[in-house]
This record gives sequence, structure tokens and C-alpha cells, in this order.
Amino acid sequence: MDINGVTIERDEEGYLVVPDQWNKDIAVALAEEENLVIDDECWNIIMFMRRFYEDRQVSPDTRYVIKYLADELGYGKKARNHLFKIFPYGYVKQACKIAGMKHPRAWSTG
Repeated sequence: MDINGVTIERDEEGYLVVPDQWNKDIAVALAEEENLVIDDECWNIIMFMRRFYEDRQVSPDTRYVIKYLADELGYGKKARNHLFKIFPYGYVKQACKIAGMKHPRAWSTG
């Protein structure tokens, strides 16, 4: 994938190999591949995921994103369903990919 003249390396499933290469232009391109338009709510989740990654150097699993939606954005018990409304093909398939995470392995995907 080339974005603004920079080649972005991805694995065979389309996830970034080097999450530190991520930027918003890449997110938009990845979302387009998933037939999603990133609205403010999507950006909010994606940016939470990026902050989590920057702080811990690991991708957040769904429980952290659901807790963020429930507690910080006020979705309460509806948070899990809301996450999958925003990313209908799943947290790993869409949210992690668009947020520039490596393909998650061996943890809860929701």
C-alpha cells in the first residue's frame, strides 16, 4: 500500500506490519477497503486504540475498548453491541486493522 508516496508494509491479511507507520491517511485508506466511512465516533475509538498502543506497545483487546465505550462515552451495558454496530465485521477484522494494529493473536476478540 502506498500512501502519499510512502510504502506501507502489510501482512497477508492487510494488517500493518509496523504499527508505528500508521497515520490518519492510512486509516482512511484501510477503512475504504472495508467499505467503511470513518465518522467522529469511529475516530474516537480508533484514537483510543492508538493511545493505548502508544502507552503499552500492545494492541488493546475488546474488553478495554468496550470499557472505554461504556465508562468514558456513556454506552454502559450497550457498549459491546455498539462496538459491533460501528464495526459490523468485527473488532479484529475492522477496528484493529483501521487503527493500524498488527493482526491480534491469541486474545479475546469479543
